[in-house]
Amino acid sequence: MPMAAASTAATVRPAPIIDMHFHALTADWNGPPGGYICAPFDEWAIRDTAKPITAFLNDFTGDPKCKRRFKSPQTDSELRDQSLAVLKRRNILAVTSGPADRVEDFREHAPDRIIPGIMFGFGNLPTIAQLRQLHAEGRLQVLGELVFQYSGVAPDDPQIEPYYALAEELDIPVAIHVGPGPPGAPYYLSAKYRMRLSDPLALEDVLVRHPKLRIDVMHAGWPMADRMIALMYAHPQVYVDTGIIDYAFPRAEFHAYLKRLVDAGFEKRIMFGSDQMNWPQAVDAAIEGITSATFLTPQQKRDILYNNASRFLRLKANGKMQ
Repeated sequence: MPMAAASTAATVRPAPIIDMHFHALTADWNGPPGGYICAPFDEWAIRDTAKPITAFLNDFTGDPKCKRRFKSPQTDSELRDQSLAVLKRRNILAVTSGPADRVEDFREHAPDRIIPGIMFGFGNLPTIAQLRQLHAEGRLQVLGELVFQYSGVAPDDPQIEPYYALAEELDIPVAIHVGPGPPGAPYYLSAKYRMRLSDPLALEDVLVRHPKLRIDVMHAGWPMADRMIALMYAHPQVYVDTGIIDYAFPRAEFHAYLKRLVDAGFEKRIMFGSDQMNWPQAVDAAIEGITSATFLTPQQKRDILYNNASRFLRLKANGKMQ
């Protein structure tokens, strides 16, 4: 290959990707910095109730036994810089949630890569006035990740209603956690977390009350495939993202779940999400979870990695939200 041609080929950017489920967090968000995550967990750690929960956590993220694992950065700035470097290298536009100050820090360092969201639902809740102010300042374009499940609150609980109403009024999407937390979550992370709240159909009345609302059901509602399909069938405006299940879950399980949604006819409403928290390398692994799916056509992969989210977010030609 002539040198000029080789140089040109080297500078070609990869096809764009939209990550609907990306986080701006602190280095200690998931425990002491330097913890691990498997990509994937080939099997889930077992808890021996005769031992303290720390023994389980060591097997889960302290020193997990898996074929591929990623270690988290030590500092907030390292986490930010490594995360943004992945977005740049892979040509990713990321819907980013976390504490508002962390999201803004990420956005200031990479304004063309970050669509700002906000994560809340664990405890202290932002006021509607605070959210309006963030939106007016251009610092809130997606309402979420809403993580009320960790507080034992169902998706249709009345306390969330004002936030849905605000999102509909401002015409911004909602991204809500419906699905898996970390294994053993009620015993060390959030005592009120309940897996039974992973019911996509709990969103039905919300959707009917707010017919203009755009909702991304995060984690694709895993493991409730039948109920997720029922919701998407009855409410054609509902989309899902593949956060965490596309890289941390056993690959056979993720592909079976993804294929179930595709075979049911919803390939145009499945969006890529990494759920990158403290392990920047997880973004590459999550993309691999989509590209390695042999049952997907090249067009279906492109739709999941970019086109579906672009439609959901109503991106303009310049990649900005309307």
